[in-house]
Amino acid sequence: MSEATSICPTTPQRLRELYLPIRDEIEEVEAILREELRSDHPFVDRLVQHGFRLGGKRLRPALLLLSGKACGKVTREHIVLAAVMEMIHTASLIHDDVLDDAILRRHLRTVNAQWDNEASVLLGDYLFARSMCLASALESKYASRAISEATGRMCEGELRQVGSRGNFQLSESEYLEIIAGKTAAIYACCCRLGAYHAGAEPEVRESFGRFGDAFGIAFQIIDDVLDLQGSEAVAGKSLGTDLNKQKPTLPIIRLLSQLDRQQRAEVESILRCGDDHRAEALRPWLQRYDAISYARQIAMRYVRRAQQELDAVPCTPERENLRHLADFVILRDQ
Repeated sequence: MSEATSICPTTPQRLRELYLPIRDEIEEVEAILREELRSDHPFVDRLVQHGFRLGGKRLRPALLLLSGKACGKVTREHIVLAAVMEMIHTASLIHDDVLDDAILRRHLRTVNAQWDNEASVLLGDYLFARSMCLASALESKYASRAISEATGRMCEGELRQVGSRGNFQLSESEYLEIIAGKTAAIYACCCRLGAYHAGAEPEVRESFGRFGDAFGIAFQIIDDVLDLQGSEAVAGKSLGTDLNKQKPTLPIIRLLSQLDRQQRAEVESILRCGDDHRAEALRPWLQRYDAISYARQIAMRYVRRAQQELDAVPCTPERENLRHLADFVILRDQ
């Protein structure tokens, strides 16, 4: 199953360079995934392997491992927990593709497109269960509690987003609260676990948690920007799903806040219609009111906030690579 769990070939070269200090540890994570994610039942095995071909950048394991090295020494606990967080992430992607009716991820058909929603939901649940089993083998109450809290926040954030569909009165602060749960909670957990299992003091652990939180918020803002203006050929996944599901993301929230009543009614009409050309119709509005630029500025603000939190530890190659990973969030196109 090595092909299924190896870092995606489309992962940017810059990202591969930033992973060099943890190259050996990433390979150990891959070995755990190969061992854990297989089944004696052919159909289940095919589903699991396809699901893991949808993963790629290994960003969450990298954050956990780099945080560990920035704070001290990487242990076996770090390796196992990095695999756990990647399994949780993949499970959430598979569920997200069902929610979004997505057909592409990592240039491959999603599980729901290749099979159906029923198989996708069950596969996501299977991966969550296997991840919890693997985490429990460590007998670390701290890790188990942190992971449980983070996944709970992630699910709550996703539920809040479902509840906000079509609500174009959603405020920017409410949007940021939603993505802090659905995306940033897992990043924060990875960084906090990395610091904790390297023996970092509580205040340092919390600094790394705040780094992951700000990192995750910036990541999701850029994800939402790419959903509006990215290229499916480059991103390798279905785009425009936020518009299809009428999710009010930051560029849309910013645009609507700049309009008078008549203009707002016109834009909301575009947002609510079932036309496949919604993104094209919105493009001049987004450009005229600098909504995309504004969203990128907010993402940059969170990147800078994240990088400031790293001042809690001495300057090392691993710390600097964490800083560069935060910059990568802004520059990425996939």
